[in-house]
Amino acid sequence: TQRVSIDRILTYTEMPTEAALESTAAEKPALEWPTAGAITFNRVDLRYRPGLPRVLRGLTFSVNAKEKVGIVGRTGAGKSSLIVSLMRLVELDAGSITIDGVDISKIGLHDLRANIAIIPQDPVLFSGTVRSNLDPFDHYSDDQIWTSIKRASLQKAVTSLDDVVDEKGSNFSVGERQLLSIARALLKRSRVILMDEATASIDPETDRQIQQSIRDEFRECTTLTIAHRINTILDSDRILVMEKGSVAEFGSPTELQRKPDGIFKSLVDAWRQSSGD
Repeated sequence: TQRVSIDRILTYTEMPTEAALESTAAEKPALEWPTAGAITFNRVDLRYRPGLPRVLRGLTFSVNAKEKVGIVGRTGAGKSSLIVSLMRLVELDAGSITIDGVDISKIGLHDLRANIAIIPQDPVLFSGTVRSNLDPFDHYSDDQIWTSIKRASLQKAVTSLDDVVDEKGSNFSVGERQLLSIARALLKRSRVILMDEATASIDPETDRQIQQSIRDEFRECTTLTIAHRINTILDSDRILVMEKGSVAEFGSPTELQRKPDGIFKSLVDAWRQSSGD
């Protein structure tokens, strides 16, 4: 086991490092960036390692400021890879991504990631307190943290900022963990929100709170939501349907449902059939 541990440490030391964390003075975005949250993908190619197939292929689309876009597609269509590319977890093979006209490949990772909020499918929570999970670097006052908790409809689940959070948030329900992620995003006041819906079952009341919080609290933000349940994105401004790493369909829910052989229409029809609507 010691040999395995040593081998693992050596592997880590030889791993390629990420891009620069800080922007150069010439490339540093404005202090309030992004102010609008307009996003443009231009011919984006992405592969996870040299020699592997591309997971994004010439991906091109634009999202307007404050627009709510639902992202759907079959498994392997490239939905999660889109978020990977936006956060620069893997650098692009080709193409560019801009937010409010700033090419995100030109700025430091800290400047990029500090200004985008992610609400992940499986919220990341650590053993500690509510306070340490929402504000690990002590950037915010108690009043600011409580405001985000109330806006995320968590007053019943959280009685004190010193409430204990078990490892992985196991003492909170799946829905409450999602709401804690929403509270964390609200605290950051980001203009760009990336959300990957939870696939695990959530009780109807908490699900309603989650959807209401997203609609009410992020209305001034640009929101991209990877949807696993069609009904949660039917009121989106537009729907991006992905297939094989590219845009298959992009338009309003009403427009896409009018396409007789459309992918989105088939997904909606299947959902209605399964739910008895």
